[in-house]
Amino acid sequence: MASQGDGNTIDPMESARRLAGPALQKRFYRQAEARLEDGGYTLRLDGKRANTPGRHPLAVADPRIGEAVAAEWNAQSELIEPATMPVTRLANTAIDGVAERMEEVRGDIVAYAGADLLCYRAGEPEALVARQSEFWDPILAWAEGRFGGRFVLAEGVMHVGQPRNTIAAVGAELGRYDDPFRLAGLHLATTLTGSALIALGLQAGAIGIERVWAAAHVDEDWQISQWGADAGATERRRRRFEDFRAAALAIA
Repeated sequence: MASQGDGNTIDPMESARRLAGPALQKRFYRQAEARLEDGGYTLRLDGKRANTPGRHPLAVADPRIGEAVAAEWNAQSELIEPATMPVTRLANTAIDGVAERMEEVRGDIVAYAGADLLCYRAGEPEALVARQSEFWDPILAWAEGRFGGRFVLAEGVMHVGQPRNTIAAVGAELGRYDDPFRLAGLHLATTLTGSALIALGLQAGAIGIERVWAAAHVDEDWQISQWGADAGATERRRRRFEDFRAAALAIA
């Protein structure tokens, strides 16, 4: 069961810490709500304030995120399944982790930009080359306009360095992110796609979420078209897309 702190708070993510364990936690509450208090939206379960695993109040500034978190808790059935709660997990990450490591998280995103998925192209077959260009070239063109510099393309997987001024401009852009929720969402979108440029393009509204997700899976979709889909891989991709939707909510 969830731990009882000072009698007025509960820790709803005990099950998240035990996700790899054999048993899930039973639902212990009837109603979840995002309650406006102290300038933010706090998750309350049967009126009791919910905490993150790090014992911080599970509270957000954006009402859309607050309502999404509450909706995830209300959607749980007999057992609480953290894997079905991507917005809650992202909120916990932002509060317990990113808020105290903003510069480190920014640096990780910049590192992705320095070896971005969009810069590594296939040499063949011709159809795959054309598909990469179709999905990736417009995002690169947007990024070069946004950051005032070019990105160097390479054929294959051999690392190619990017112009220092271009990467510095990406870092300067990220330096303006002072909201841990937006930065957590951007970092999650980056890691899920393998591309900081895709994530930044989504945040800027330059491309829509479905187009972004397709761009991130050009190579994978090509393999599927040649060899067919694997059921397990399809399910993992579906779950990653739910995480990606949570990231998109945070950075919108």
